[in-house]
Amino acid sequence: AGGLAEFANEAAPGTYTVEWQEGSTLREAEAVTAVLTTSAGAEVAGEPAVIDALAGGAAGDVSRWVGFARTRVGGPGGFKELEAALDELDHHLTMRAFVSGYSATAADVAVWGALRGSAIFQRNLKTKREMLGAHLVRWYAHVDSLPFARRLAEGLAVANKQVNRGAKDQGSFDLGLTGVEYGNVVTRFPPEPSGYLHIGHAKAALLNEFVARSNGGRLIIRFDDTNPSKEKAEFEDSILEDLALLGISGDVMSHTSDHFQRIYELAVELIRRGLAYVDDTPTEVMRSERWDGVESKCRGLSVEENLARFQQMKEATEFGQTCCLRAKMSIDNPNKALRDPTIYRCNLIPHHRTGDQWKIYPIYDFACPVVDSIEGVTHALRSSEYRDRNPQYQWFFKALDLRPVQIMDFSRMNFTYTLLSKRKLQWFVNEGFVEGWNDPRFPTVRGIRRRGMTIEALRQYVLMQGASQRDMLLEWDKIWAVNKKVIDPKAPRHTALFKQGLVPATVVGGPEEPYVEPVLRHKKAPELGTKSTVFSSQLFIGQDDAAELAVGEELTLMDWGNAVVEKIEGDSPVTGVVLRLNLAGDVKATKRKITWLGQHPAAHPVEALLLDYDYLITKKKVEADENVADFLTPVTKFEQPAIVDANVAALPAGTIVQLERMGYFIIDRIAAESEVGAVTLI
Repeated sequence: AGGLAEFANEAAPGTYTVEWQEGSTLREAEAVTAVLTTSAGAEVAGEPAVIDALAGGAAGDVSRWVGFARTRVGGPGGFKELEAALDELDHHLTMRAFVSGYSATAADVAVWGALRGSAIFQRNLKTKREMLGAHLVRWYAHVDSLPFARRLAEGLAVANKQVNRGAKDQGSFDLGLTGVEYGNVVTRFPPEPSGYLHIGHAKAALLNEFVARSNGGRLIIRFDDTNPSKEKAEFEDSILEDLALLGISGDVMSHTSDHFQRIYELAVELIRRGLAYVDDTPTEVMRSERWDGVESKCRGLSVEENLARFQQMKEATEFGQTCCLRAKMSIDNPNKALRDPTIYRCNLIPHHRTGDQWKIYPIYDFACPVVDSIEGVTHALRSSEYRDRNPQYQWFFKALDLRPVQIMDFSRMNFTYTLLSKRKLQWFVNEGFVEGWNDPRFPTVRGIRRRGMTIEALRQYVLMQGASQRDMLLEWDKIWAVNKKVIDPKAPRHTALFKQGLVPATVVGGPEEPYVEPVLRHKKAPELGTKSTVFSSQLFIGQDDAAELAVGEELTLMDWGNAVVEKIEGDSPVTGVVLRLNLAGDVKATKRKITWLGQHPAAHPVEALLLDYDYLITKKKVEADENVADFLTPVTKFEQPAIVDANVAALPAGTIVQLERMGYFIIDRIAAESEVGAVTLI
């Protein structure tokens, strides 16, 4: 609406005055986001009505596009509806400088305004504009530079500054964050170096990075290395590599172990303040007492006795090793996380960074708020599984007079038929059900990348999910659909045929001698170059295609031309086919288009192994108390020997291709590195 008003001012300056008001609506009782007041004092309320009033003179094609902007781009539909609208726009603008006609009209302004107000479009424009389409991006940039658009943007910027000047809190990424000061925001991503990053970690890392970068702040990558029983330096290296693959680099890298001395001193201070005690109650008894809200026999020990006991823990004496340090929060709080949680325990295993300097280590729930405060973190974002422990996190700030940190949670990214528990994933590795942490069936960053997931798609998907606090069980097909949109414009096309039942075909009228000719790898992306295609009188075709042929039928040999079936040998299976080439035939008139591979001594099809995988488990969601062994999928790996065109042999591992009429594959291993001596594709 504001854009249309400023556009009208182009022809008649001063016709409208655009004013901005803080808030999501202009009226508390109504969802009204736009109001037009005429010179006579009459009022038009509501965005649709105001748009109609401002574009009232529009007719024909312009009117249609104004309606398109209001209902298709700026309407109540979801991502799929917007995606379809953007595709339609990009196609429409292929040979056009403006939406309608040869100069800017209300159609351009309305569509531009709807896109300007679309969070999804603006996010993609910043992070992955190629997904939007080159023509749409070109047009949007041009309209965005026009005088009316600049005036509108300047007016909004001034209004935002005025709001920010008087506001105490600023929101960020729908998390309800307060105290956001541009340039002073510090977030952190604190992985434990005890395994590989999975897709859930990727969400946490990307959201923390997003909040930091969008507010001109800093991101800390901190390794939470408080449990030497699980942690290894090799996991730190792999985590940094995975973060690099995600395009994430911290401004600071630290370790919780950097602060062990200070954390220890603060634990002693808790004891001195009567806010912590050393408990030697047996583990099972302690667990039962906490559950039932029963006070520990050690809760009333004196400060002196607790300090002496904590020293024994530090020295790892025989008695000290039977103890733990507990924070004196509550005995019977309904939130069991607050029932005197353990904050220190003994561990004699040497630490991978500090060696045997320490025999006691802080629990994550104590170390995390302490180090967050020490390192200057302003906003701690973590998944909702920690929600019950948020009051615990905040308790330590008050108990130790530490600078508080705002903590907010977001929903975990849970997927159907998928395990994200490191303990359960480790079980699959230990039992030999998978090749390792990079197995294509695993939800690790390395596993899904090996299966063909691009980092661009992963980032897009996470940011589209946003920072919702509502737990959802997501389907994998959605993220793979995003991935398809990323790879389709740039995946070279190649040909593969299953070896089982491979059918030789003779082409009457074909070349007397085989020859090789360059063909575009991707007809819509000539910049990808060409591939060498063999044309010969002796071909291979697939059994499935051959079984459906009928004598006299005209078909299309893809990337060559038409042919007529003259003879079919054998039946279930077909053992041979004779075709007569008919290059004068109309390829648009045939119903059947088949893939094929020619035979040439210098460019013969190469051996390949096509791999496909099923879910590791048969249940959509395995609960924490359930045994994963009860839900194992009997067979999860499927191999299909094939032949592919010779060009594939020259592609490096990691290349994503589309095998015509089969789907998208990633080259997992080249033939020289494959155990079966064939190119392996997933």
